[in-house]
Amino acid sequence: MNQVPGIKLNNGTLMPQLGFGVWQVPDDEAEQAVTTALETGYRSIDTAAIYGNEEGTGRAIARAGVPREELFVTTKLWNGPDRAWGRDEVLRAFDDSLSRLGLDQVDLYLIHWPRPMRDDVLATWKTFEEIAASGRAKAVGVSNFRPEDLERIRTVSDLVPAVNQIELHPLFPQTALRALHADLGIATEAWSPLGQGKELLTLPAVASIAAKHGRSAAQVVLRWHLQHGNVVIPKSVTPARIRENLDVFGFELDADDVAALDALGAGTTGRRLGPDPAVFDM
Repeated sequence: MNQVPGIKLNNGTLMPQLGFGVWQVPDDEAEQAVTTALETGYRSIDTAAIYGNEEGTGRAIARAGVPREELFVTTKLWNGPDRAWGRDEVLRAFDDSLSRLGLDQVDLYLIHWPRPMRDDVLATWKTFEEIAASGRAKAVGVSNFRPEDLERIRTVSDLVPAVNQIELHPLFPQTALRALHADLGIATEAWSPLGQGKELLTLPAVASIAAKHGRSAAQVVLRWHLQHGNVVIPKSVTPARIRENLDVFGFELDADDVAALDALGAGTTGRRLGPDPAVFDM
């Protein structure tokens, strides 16, 4: 049933290359959406403290009956500006996430934003080292980190983030950052892999490739990610789309298809849809 290939992270942990995201899904809807995803065959679920749906996600996991060892659960530290993020605060936030999820371990724990205008991210990462060493997170990583943010971590730690989860889609391909990840042994994970369903999915180039393969525009874009080696976490609350997003392993883009999609973001700085990590501090 589960045909999703795995990506081996830099600590040997195996992460499904395609998972299910619950960003902007209310907690009372998350339980049903995650239940549908697990019934469909997804085994990787991505949530975050700030999403406000860890409890609903946890309820779905508990009632699904899927062996825990078959699941890959990611959540994130919301290192917001409301407090200083010292060791005790980070550990308390991690414990709170585990409690809301109803789990004693997550597979991946991420720092949600680099917040370069503040000076606590390095101390936060040192606490993440402690969490990783405890085994309560199989792997730890970051989200929305730029090259300079990754370099800051390298100055104080030998622990390389297992994952950097970033905004990434054909209109914002982050080519240089993906190349740096490859050099450092960091897995690239794409949030908003479909460009939030906006302009990207209606472009003629995407529509043409979809028609060629008898697939949807979303399936074509997800194949582009997979063939570039990205981990992807599309989200939906619509059962048909949840199933469609997983049904991307029965076809393959050819070199011309990939080149056409690559060209959508070539030669530009890209079209960012989400916040800019250089200035985001909400």
